[in-house]
Amino acid sequence: MATTTPKKRKEKSKLIPGLIVLFLFLFVSFSYYAYQIVYTPNVDTKGQETYVHIPTGATYSQALDSVEATGTIIDKLSLRFMAKLMDYDKLVKPGRYKLENGWGNRQLIGVLRLGEQDPVKLTFTNIRLRSQLAEKLAAEVEPEQSELDSLLNDQAYLQTLGFDTANVVSMFVPNTYEVYWTITAPELMQRMKTEYDKFWTAERKAKAEKLGLSQKEVSTLASIVQAETIKNDEKPRVAGVYLNRLEKGMLLQADPTVVFAVRDFTIRRVLNKHLVFDSPYNTYKYKGLPPGPINMPNISSIDAVLNPEQHDYIYFCAKEDFSGYHSFAVTQAQHLDNARRYQRALTERNILK
Repeated sequence: MATTTPKKRKEKSKLIPGLIVLFLFLFVSFSYYAYQIVYTPNVDTKGQETYVHIPTGATYSQALDSVEATGTIIDKLSLRFMAKLMDYDKLVKPGRYKLENGWGNRQLIGVLRLGEQDPVKLTFTNIRLRSQLAEKLAAEVEPEQSELDSLLNDQAYLQTLGFDTANVVSMFVPNTYEVYWTITAPELMQRMKTEYDKFWTAERKAKAEKLGLSQKEVSTLASIVQAETIKNDEKPRVAGVYLNRLEKGMLLQADPTVVFAVRDFTIRRVLNKHLVFDSPYNTYKYKGLPPGPINMPNISSIDAVLNPEQHDYIYFCAKEDFSGYHSFAVTQAQHLDNARRYQRALTERNILK
């Protein structure tokens, strides 16, 4: 039977405390590193508002690549370690996520795996053409411009929403809307239709009916008013002029409709050669309203048409002081006087086209 000698017992007794110390050192080190991985800030946005976009169908690897591509991750290895630990590879969700400065890995992966998207504040202004609208929307949400453009040009599809290619722009009432980045193109179109229906309250509908105009016709006239003046306090007066002309069966003779017909938005001075351009949008050639809006009218322009100033003016012309306001006239003689002053001012400023 083997026996342990005093020397061996002494060596063993010295080894045990050493092993304990080593174990404690490793435990403390591992605990500290684990704490670092979980809680230490690992997102540095450098004071910038930063978002990561994870596309629909993105893989685990692609999702983490997208996060790292923002340039905000301090320790990429610890992020990936935590992502695995939290089973993010099984819970990847597409979306637009705001990265907060000072987030630890656990906070970041927690938001991503729960799909806690930060909504997009969707706004659109200064839109004239469907192609511009598709481009603007595609810059804010996930669907491609081509997909949005396709819907905006699909006559059969637009009819299901109650619009057509000529007037669909009026369905988008300029405002700020919150949507998720991952919204699909059809969902976005339906959302805008819902917002359009909310905008057209019973009161607004009643006012349109009193004017003898449909909602789409109001938007079309509002787009002309908006193109004529940037002064909100003058819009009801301009709207009144065009409503007077419609009532008398006169040509609207709105220069902005000619510019839209020609599709040359650099024109600053409408010339005779423009006035003879053949297009249903040329209100110098065709009576009544054009087929659809020539821009995306904002709420102030729409409400100006619904609440027009009551007057006898039939004509108006930009003021020669270039203030943005207009001179209004009841007779053609008065109007020609105003127009001559404005034309002289244009010539003096060398604005010839």
